[in-house]
Amino acid sequence: MKLLLPKQHGAWAMLLVPFLLGITSSTFTSTHIPLFLGWLFLYLSTYPLLMLVKGKKKKEYYKWSGIYVGFTLLFLAIVLLNEWKMLYFGLMMIPLFIVNLYFAKKKKERAFLNDVTAIIVFCIGGLASYYLGAGSLDKQGWMIAILCFLFFLGSTFFVKTMIREKKNVAFRWYSWSYHALLPILVVLFTQSLLFMIAFIPSVIRVFTLYGKKLTIMQLGVAEIVNSVCFLVTIIILV
Repeated sequence: MKLLLPKQHGAWAMLLVPFLLGITSSTFTSTHIPLFLGWLFLYLSTYPLLMLVKGKKKKEYYKWSGIYVGFTLLFLAIVLLNEWKMLYFGLMMIPLFIVNLYFAKKKKERAFLNDVTAIIVFCIGGLASYYLGAGSLDKQGWMIAILCFLFFLGSTFFVKTMIREKKNVAFRWYSWSYHALLPILVVLFTQSLLFMIAFIPSVIRVFTLYGKKLTIMQLGVAEIVNSVCFLVTIIILV
């Protein structure tokens, strides 16, 4: 039986990086295991569910929606039995999921606002991971979430300028302006120059790779490498 997987491969980094940073910047607990599995299956369930919302009533979408949602509920129930306050993070995501459903219904999943909404959802997943390990959401937890948001917002700008918006001059300037301001934003939120190091590859690639004829595979590899560099750097600095 072939697994039905989401087609937005870049989202895997968004799924993993905030969650892992939430653990490494707090304390790992055994409950992180069912939390991650629940988080993983929740992400996997989004693809077939969004396909159903778009009106593609295929039998496989119903089947995989049921399988993935079932595992999601199972693992998250284990988490709630250990820490019921984790429910608040799920409630925070609901209005954002509604936005995603709206764009799916309109068949505009690639809209920039929809991407930003998805990034916020992934960052909330990181907050949940941090809270589970730290027992509270303090300044450091919020800082990690904001850094992840700034990083993946930059990735969204970059990828769009290389693919769907590559002929959009205005969007190119939006991307370049954002990345030019990015070091300042990082310092403002962290009160430290050191965290700028994690964003140096992002700033360099957005200016040097623009206009280059990269394949989807090459672009994906570049983003994976950049995400790993960001992850490792933040782990070292926190």
